[in-house]
Amino acid sequence: MSKQNIVIGSRGSDLALYQANFIKSELENKYNCDVEIKIIKTSGDKIDNISFDKMEGKGFFTKELEDALLAKEIDIAVHSLKDLMTSQPDGLKTGAVGYRADKRELLLIRKESTADTGVFPVKDGGVIGTSSNRRKCQVAFLNKSLEIKDLRGNVPTRIQKLRDGQYDAILLAAAGVRRLELDVSDLTVIELDPETFLPAPAQGILGIQLRDDAPEVEATIVKMNAENDVKAAALERGLLAKFDSGCSLPLGVYSEVDAESYRLKAVLGVLEGDKWTGLKKVDITGTDIEEIVEEAFQGLEKGKLCPVSE
Repeated sequence: MSKQNIVIGSRGSDLALYQANFIKSELENKYNCDVEIKIIKTSGDKIDNISFDKMEGKGFFTKELEDALLAKEIDIAVHSLKDLMTSQPDGLKTGAVGYRADKRELLLIRKESTADTGVFPVKDGGVIGTSSNRRKCQVAFLNKSLEIKDLRGNVPTRIQKLRDGQYDAILLAAAGVRRLELDVSDLTVIELDPETFLPAPAQGILGIQLRDDAPEVEATIVKMNAENDVKAAALERGLLAKFDSGCSLPLGVYSEVDAESYRLKAVLGVLEGDKWTGLKKVDITGTDIEEIVEEAFQGLEKGKLCPVSE
């Protein structure tokens, strides 16, 4: 039986290439494919000195990959699903969702900046690095003494900036640090409870994007779907889709998928001027994903603000 040829498009960062090579290995070892990887630089890679909320447009880490798909330069694109817009360009679709890694956030702190107590045990007045509005609003809610400073770059670069003393602490997705097997033993490492500090929608899940006019490729890729990850993504990204926004939305989510029921917990940051004033919160349980998503959306839109304490 002849092998199916597939070209994967990927960003050039260490994490993106790890993910692309992981899917390459799965396709070659389990699905009799001959696979090559083509590196494509995205806007998010080229512009690394501006925070996400100040960048124009959406799909900072996906647009150029999508353009390459539509131009038939590649057959599939491998994404961190949290980077992929919930609405896709005409002609493209998500072929598979799965391989979820640790959904939690890691708080990395310089040893000399570590405090004794609290969800964020960073010294009073310390500088914490993140460019994510989702993280910023939750940091402001949980430890208002910290100064939040924008942080860009790939995962190893961000950690090096911490080591260099540009920050007292930084926040990263645990999945990226774990997948790259990075040594952070010289730092204080805290795995934040995902029900206390909520992750991004679909954090840790891989998404494989393809053209909708490629049935042979699709027939192979759909086999890579993981049922529970598909349901979790439907809950988490379903809520994100209601806001018609992207990664700049200050939305954190946590979901649970059981045999007969689902749970969706979410927070939405509220910004007035340049100050985070608090969070809106929901925690919904039910048996119908669409109903849960709609109830959560309405709760965040109309719910009461939990203010940042003075």
